[in-house]
This record gives sequence, C-alpha cells and structure tokens, in this order.
Amino acid sequence: MKSSRTLRNRLLSPLVYLAALLLLLEDWLWDLGLRLVRLVVAWPPWKALERHIIALPPYAALAAFVLPAILLLPVKLLALFAIASGHPISGISVIIVAKVGGAALVARLYVLTKPTLLSLPWFARWHEKFMTLKDYWIGRLKATDAFRRVSMLSAMMRGAARAALARLRRKAGFGARHASRPARMLRRFIAIWRARRR
Repeated sequence: MKSSRTLRNRLLSPLVYLAALLLLLEDWLWDLGLRLVRLVVAWPPWKALERHIIALPPYAALAAFVLPAILLLPVKLLALFAIASGHPISGISVIIVAKVGGAALVARLYVLTKPTLLSLPWFARWHEKFMTLKDYWIGRLKATDAFRRVSMLSAMMRGAARAALARLRRKAGFGARHASRPARMLRRFIAIWRARRR
C-alpha cells in the first residue's frame, strides 16, 4: 500500500510542478495585463469605450467578454502553423504577444462586465461554483512542497532580474548627472510623456 502511494506521488510530482509553473505564469500574465491596461486606460477614446461596455445589457456584455478569446484562437493557430512551417521565433513571439495581450484584455473586460454578468442568475450560479472550485484547487496546490519550491525559485529569478536591470541602468549612466546622450534623451522623452498624461 505504501509503495503504491509512493509510486503515485512520484508519477504525479512532475504534474504538480507543471501546474505550479502554469499558475505562477497565469498570475504573472494577469498582473502584467492589468499593468498594461492601466497605461492605456487614461486615453479618452478608451475611456469612452469602457463607459459603453459598462452600459451594455447582460448578454451583450457576455459577448464582449467572450469575443476576445474567440478572436485570439485563429491568431494562435496561425502562430502554431508558423512554428510548424519552420518559423519558430515568429510563431512563439506571436503566441507570447497574444497571450499577454489577451490576458490584459480579458482581465479588464472581466472587471468591467462582472457586475452586469452577475445579474444573470445562471452566470452568477456558475461563477460562484467555478470560483469556489478554483480557490479549493489553488489552495491545495499552494500547500504542496512543489509550489513552495517553484515560488521560491520564481522570487529568486525576479530578484536576480531586478538586480541585473539596476546594474544595467548604473552602467548606462541612467539617472546619473553625467549620463550618456541616449540615457538623457530617454529621460527627456519619459518626462514629456508623463507631462502629457497629466
């Protein structure tokens, strides 16, 4: 009995690691998507579009929420076709852009349409069941050693990336008094861009 449990744990262990990686990737893409949308959200045409989406009736809001996922499917299929045709970098780049852009759009549409969608009794019921089930499985996954190890590795990689970026900025002279010309131009561009956003 004990040996069969050990064998089952060994067989399931790679799947738990994969699930932990996918969960962390999904969380990262969701956060990145929300950050990207915050950059665009101040743009007046986008604000007008958001007001229109908020005012949609329930089934139109459902269509607006589901439509991006349906529209991104052919793009992902074309990317897979590009990979199969010997263009792996192009195909993978398209998949990454579609995933990040799709996550950004879906995250924002979820925030905008959720109150309207929850007015549909069947949607509210299934939404609650889905969220309960998702929270249960995510809780179980986060309690595993595999998730803790992957989380620690992810935090270490993020810290290393931030340190490398800080070293690169220091090396390029970004922020220094006698910065290189490209760094000064970049600072000036950022200052103009921030001034226009205000």
